[in-house]
Amino acid sequence: MSPRNSFAITLVIASLALLYPGVTQPLLQITVSANMPILGSLQFYNETQSIYQSIVALWQHNNVLVAVLILIFSIVIPVVKALLLCIAMLMRHQKASASLRRFISFISKWSMADVFVVSVFMAFLATQSNDFIEAVIHSGFYYFLAYCVISIIATQLLHFPAAQTQSKES
Repeated sequence: MSPRNSFAITLVIASLALLYPGVTQPLLQITVSANMPILGSLQFYNETQSIYQSIVALWQHNNVLVAVLILIFSIVIPVVKALLLCIAMLMRHQKASASLRRFISFISKWSMADVFVVSVFMAFLATQSNDFIEAVIHSGFYYFLAYCVISIIATQLLHFPAAQTQSKES
């Protein structure tokens, strides 16, 4: 295995290590409050959730489709893609490796949906322009962002040798 591929696999493993806290650590805190005459500041809503907690909450509130989609795109596909990349790099059989790489290429298009999940949470930050709503990013966001960036770099660094082709003799 080339040094480049060894480094790329190390990055794939590091990205998986960052994915776990990115999914389990608090990601975003939303607080809704208002200043009322005589009563002062009243807090109506205060919620801090991780991606995992969001999935559980959506499931419990019968938003099963959304919960399953976030689960698939934020956890399942990234983990499967990383594991398959490592397996493809370690395979000796060129044809099987090529088939696996085609499948990885197919699911890679879908793994960009994890960026969509982050963008949905970032939309909440737009509430900062409202005096009654405050949004605060927590460590889970930075872990998840680091996972996304390192995973993309690792995938770009991986080099698969071209499958050997035999020329036909006429």
